[in-house]
Amino acid sequence: MPRSTERPPDADRTTPDWTDPDCPVARSLDLVGDRWSLLVVRDAMDGARSFTEFQRRTGIARNILTDRLRRLTARGILDQRTAPSGRRREYVLTAAGRDLFPVILTLRQWAERHAFAPGEEHSTLVDRHGTRVPEVAPTGADGTVLDSTTTLVRKVRPAADPAGR
Repeated sequence: MPRSTERPPDADRTTPDWTDPDCPVARSLDLVGDRWSLLVVRDAMDGARSFTEFQRRTGIARNILTDRLRRLTARGILDQRTAPSGRRREYVLTAAGRDLFPVILTLRQWAERHAFAPGEEHSTLVDRHGTRVPEVAPTGADGTVLDSTTTLVRKVRPAADPAGR
């Protein structure tokens, strides 16, 4: 999948609002880490375009939806354009928004394993041929499956010593 070079307008490293300025996971959560934002992104990936469609699909209150659409647009996840009818505005994913597909996919697959009882029915993601999308598993350069026991995070700066040294 090609990497997007688009950056959200507030992605300056010196922005004081970052929860943890050096951590990509924390920055991601600062940008899209609440339930409603991810559900709006999910529905945009599934074809929702209008305020009414997002509200109908999610059941989100109008004021919260207005806020999330505004935030996702300001952060470069969604863009607004004139609908083909020319009568209203619609929301579409930007390249950065489309780049969230693997995130939504792995959240979905995690929930299929851990948030449903065995045999409990749920929606299924399929490809354009109707075949269920296979499990995502990150692999290293040598092809071995990676997990939290086979990877580590290289910090930009060493963690502070609890004793203050």
